[in-house]
Amino acid sequence: MKLLENKVAIITGGSRGIGEAIVLKLAENGAHVAFTYLSSDEKAKVLEEKIKSFGVKGKAYKSNAGIYADCESLVNDVIKEFGTVDICVNNAGISKDNLLLRMMPEQWDEVIITNLKSVFNITKQVIRPMMKSKKGSIINMSSIVGMRGNAGQSSYAASKAGIIGFTKSIASELGSRNIRCNAIAPGFVETDMTHYLKEGEAAKSFLDKIPLGRFGSAEEIANVTLFLASDMSSYITGQVISTCGGLNM
Repeated sequence: MKLLENKVAIITGGSRGIGEAIVLKLAENGAHVAFTYLSSDEKAKVLEEKIKSFGVKGKAYKSNAGIYADCESLVNDVIKEFGTVDICVNNAGISKDNLLLRMMPEQWDEVIITNLKSVFNITKQVIRPMMKSKKGSIINMSSIVGMRGNAGQSSYAASKAGIIGFTKSIASELGSRNIRCNAIAPGFVETDMTHYLKEGEAAKSFLDKIPLGRFGSAEEIANVTLFLASDMSSYITGQVISTCGGLNM
């Protein structure tokens, strides 16, 4: 039997990078997967077919996790299509890095809405079916930047730190209902969002700080997500797992 046999998962920001790796990992392990995207319809369609190749249901939803009404419609549609929600991965995120002196209010707002408000929007919707079935796993994508801060990333750090506080609060609220809520804090992971970290002198300085001496992969973040989504982590809630090659010690 697969680890997530017949479970239903929602993953936001699922069409590329870490999100795509999580979508495929959960589907490979038996979950029926609904994922959201905002960019390429064609790419979403291809990923839908990849999900189905694992013998499970898969559906792409063009939906903005930062808009409350979109999230309400999304979860209602997923429940109609899939019956319930067992796993929720809040992965949608952006960065608009800038020094505070130069940061525009709209840049700050966009990051907070996309990264943090989206977690509230989706989680508020998925807890209803989870409470009904008296089980569920909510996994929120934070960052080591949310734990350590980083110059030029005040908006990103604030959004990711907010996710950690939210995660612990929801774990406290819903533990008695057998609903778990945990966060993952990736370090430097190779994706299209972080390609610039591999270039020039900066790359060496980043690598020198990582005890394992390399960047992480989206697959490695997906493996931690699988663990938290499955019953292997049934006694873990309210925790932040740093998946960073030892950078955050």
